[in-house]
Amino acid sequence: MNAREELEALKKELNEHSYKYYVLDSPTISDYEYDMKMQRLKKLEEENPELITPDSPTQRVGGAVLSSFAPVTHAVPLESLNDVFSFDELYAFDTRVKAALGDAEYVVEPKIDGLSVAVEYENGVFVRGATRGDGVTGEDVTENLKTVRSLPMKIENAPAGRLIVRGEVYMSKKVFHALNEQRETEGKTLFANPRNAAAGSLRQLDSKVAASRRLDILVFNIQLAEGINFETHSETLDYLRERKFKTVEYKKCTDIADCIERIEWLGDNRDKLDFDMDGAVIKLNSLAGREVLGSTSKAPRWAVAYKYPPEKKETRVVDIVVQVGRTGVLTPKAVVEPVRLAGTTVTNATLHNQDFIDEKDIRIGDTVVVQKAGEIIPEVLEVIKSKRPENTVPYHIPDKCPVCGAPVVRDEGAAASRCQGAECPAQLVRHIVHFASKNAMDIDGLGSALAKALMENGLVHSPGDLYYLDAQQVAALDRMGKKSSENLIDAIEKSKGSDLSRLLFALGIAQVGQSAAKSLAEHFKTLDAIESASPEELTAVDDIGEVTAHNIAGWFSQPQSQHLLKLLRDAGVNTKSADKTESDGRFAGMTFVLTGALSKYTRDEAAEIIATFGGKASGSVSKKTTYVVAGENAGSKLKKAQELGVTVISEDDFEAMIK
Repeated sequence: MNAREELEALKKELNEHSYKYYVLDSPTISDYEYDMKMQRLKKLEEENPELITPDSPTQRVGGAVLSSFAPVTHAVPLESLNDVFSFDELYAFDTRVKAALGDAEYVVEPKIDGLSVAVEYENGVFVRGATRGDGVTGEDVTENLKTVRSLPMKIENAPAGRLIVRGEVYMSKKVFHALNEQRETEGKTLFANPRNAAAGSLRQLDSKVAASRRLDILVFNIQLAEGINFETHSETLDYLRERKFKTVEYKKCTDIADCIERIEWLGDNRDKLDFDMDGAVIKLNSLAGREVLGSTSKAPRWAVAYKYPPEKKETRVVDIVVQVGRTGVLTPKAVVEPVRLAGTTVTNATLHNQDFIDEKDIRIGDTVVVQKAGEIIPEVLEVIKSKRPENTVPYHIPDKCPVCGAPVVRDEGAAASRCQGAECPAQLVRHIVHFASKNAMDIDGLGSALAKALMENGLVHSPGDLYYLDAQQVAALDRMGKKSSENLIDAIEKSKGSDLSRLLFALGIAQVGQSAAKSLAEHFKTLDAIESASPEELTAVDDIGEVTAHNIAGWFSQPQSQHLLKLLRDAGVNTKSADKTESDGRFAGMTFVLTGALSKYTRDEAAEIIATFGGKASGSVSKKTTYVVAGENAGSKLKKAQELGVTVISEDDFEAMIK
């Protein structure tokens, strides 16, 4: 077998295994076997680049970085649907359809809560994908759609000419929860729901980011099929499924009563689905009938979307418990008597924060109304004060962490209450990941998975314990061999020489970011001097306000912090600031604000460059701002800069200033 033959055989085999894994959810080989075949294909393509084709599994991994999304005019408009909110409205829809056509057969499908796209093939090969946009013009997201593993890059037994299908890109519940868990560990803002996560991922300018988000797609319509004729919508879905598309599940219904039965079944079972749904779609099955009914200027007359009404139930609060997240935020939760809502049994309801509890005056023992609209976490809508038992008392989030006992402080200007424990077990993974991050102690190879393994195996109870690990301990962990463990120990040892500013940032003191850490290090020179400084002395430093000064002083006074610092000092970690050498001060006295997506630098890299030239990177725009560097999709900061008359420059302008 020559290279071309082996390459073609591998492509076919890998595409088949991807179909079984991502569409049928029924893999027939192990992940390791799949990876080995993929490595062999990559090697063959490296040796024979002229044989690389768009349908190769290697082309799904992402790599293109775009500066913007090009507009795409849809060959067939992507119409929206009219919503109905009651079964009476459904019967009225049925009456209108039958008045025009006589008898009618319908198809009922779940309405996936994702991002609608049109996917185009030419002679069976995927060539382009675009978002819905306004229905007439969308955005070209071809590179990102290549990363969706359940979307075929090449169709077997494909029609000649063009085939355009419409589908919904979504993020599965499982992937969504794993992604948010990772973001929480890394101290990043959490996605509100799977739809927002999917939409944000599909519109990433860097397709590698989109690839890492593990998006999925369900196809629910043929927009255009040159050279093929169909009679019914269900026939088109069967046709697509036979060609290995992941299609939406549907049920044919002979009348509207049958549709309602299916809608109720979907509503009762939506918690079992791996995707969020925000309703059910009722479509006329006959394609000829659709032509007769036509569309309004905005929506088809042959389909409607039934939206499930938010379900509300009474229950009783039997307790209020507080959970400590990986970022230290204390989240109160009501434990309620079990109640059935939106197809699931609810035993807990979110209380968000102290402001939410105070606003509604929620107490243990109260009878409350809870709601679960769609797939969101149940929440308390109101307290039925007339049913409140005697002797209840207002509830207050504890001022000590329920996990480690450290003080709890409320974020300035925010509703969140946060544990300040430097060694709090609930935050340990996040603390380690932050401590080891590139802009902190820069311990290469120490990410969230390894941090979690170190904690679960009892090897670290504090970031300071990293400096007491040995290669043999690390090598015994899953997925860690001798070489990788030795590399980690070398990186930990190297980090001991990091500048004081990096160490201060790594400690994770509330509101002490990179800029404040550098100012503190330059002003006080040693960790000992910072530790012994009073709040008044701390506020004399640029970037350090009164609240931050008290956070710093409070952090150093805690027993957990003292234990961590002892571990670091005993291990020989540097606690002094390096002497500053003369440098180019072209940005001295200037303040920059970075907004939007930068293509050539990360924000941290750009901020580091600004600091190198004596300037300061700020997170907010004011009259004192010298320049706002605006990348793609710049938002409110750009608008404020324009309102205040602050000079706005592009990334190219910024690059010219630093060369």
